Amino acid sequence: MERPVININVPKIFKRIIEPMRYKVFYGGRGSEKSWTVARYLIACSLARRERILCTREFQNSIQESVHHLLEDQIYNLGLSSLFTIRESYITSHTGSDFIFKGLAKGIDGIKSTEGITKVWVEEAERISQRSLDILVPTIREKDSELFFTFNPQFIHDPIYQRFIVKPPPNAIVQKVNWKDAPHFPEVLRLEMEHCKAVDYEKYMWIWEGNPRTISDAQIFKGKFVVEDFSSDGVENFRFGADFGFAKDPACLVRCFIRDGNLYVDYEAFGYGIELKDLAALYHKIPLVKKYQIWADSSRPETIAFLKLPENGGFRIAAADKWPNSVEEGIAFLRSFNKIVFHPRCTNGIFEAGSYSYKTDRLTDEVLPIPIDKNNHIFDSLRYSLFSFIKRRVTIFDSGVIH
Repeated sequence: MERPVININVPKIFKRIIEPMRYKVFYGGRGSEKSWTVARYLIACSLARRERILCTREFQNSIQESVHHLLEDQIYNLGLSSLFTIRESYITSHTGSDFIFKGLAKGIDGIKSTEGITKVWVEEAERISQRSLDILVPTIREKDSELFFTFNPQFIHDPIYQRFIVKPPPNAIVQKVNWKDAPHFPEVLRLEMEHCKAVDYEKYMWIWEGNPRTISDAQIFKGKFVVEDFSSDGVENFRFGADFGFAKDPACLVRCFIRDGNLYVDYEAFGYGIELKDLAALYHKIPLVKKYQIWADSSRPETIAFLKLPENGGFRIAAADKWPNSVEEGIAFLRSFNKIVFHPRCTNGIFEAGSYSYKTDRLTDEVLPIPIDKNNHIFDSLRYSLFSFIKRRVTIFDSGVIH
């Protein structure tokens, strides 16, 4: 029988799916059409040549928990049902390609003995265990065989995230895809997404933007920040804070103001590897920076002196005081606001708000009152910008007066 030419359109973000590659990893948030796209591509592959395609996931106790129904729907939607034999537990194409459905957790030993697998699709790969991953990969050894992984990230320490996102191998296509990349993102999901973004931004970043979960008791600003598109018109009491980059740390400047018990962060300038001579250009990205006082990291007096010179920007910049426990007192002060409100353009501040954490005991997971010196550069800048408020609060506290 002559094989038909199958043209299957996929979203542009998936264009590399056709490239020959050992690993093809597509991860991100909901509504991004990851599963639909991989299903359609594998359907096309099964009609182009004879394939043996293993469709699997970590936990699959019945065929109803597999992608069988998804593949069946896509075959019918594409008008290709006459080219397939669809049964309850398997699907076969007219070229002799087989779709096999097995679970990993309970069936990994059976997969080891299954011969001739040319393609593997691991759906919901965020759940795959290290054991399953270690056994599955070397089991698939046919020439030009490919392994597809689709998942919504859970935690950064999950095996799949570590193997392909944190330390990706050279023979892998790794692509993050989200709802913005989906040409057919349905309105019903858009409404859910926008509501989630408005009421729980941390959850939104996990579910809809495909970032690993950061919500934990160790998260310093858990429940204390939101993201809103607000206006700064009429504000006259801006505060500026600067943290100087050193080695691998970024240089950053923030602008903020206090209103109605909230701290509003409306601008940030942020960059890695910024030379001293280029700091002025970085700072000028924030409006009114020359009009207001900048409070900066006191550990770099030579940088402060440099930026004061007219030829280097002529900024009104001075050192913010530090004292024993100033970091902890600064965090407490920032947490005392009703909310810390980030403008959507402050992407680095938003990331740090969900990532800046306390240390935990490695044996008991108990949260320790020790901030980790990481993902904190925007928040250090905020502390510097408000240091006079923070210090006054410390002085009052130390004197035993309750204010």
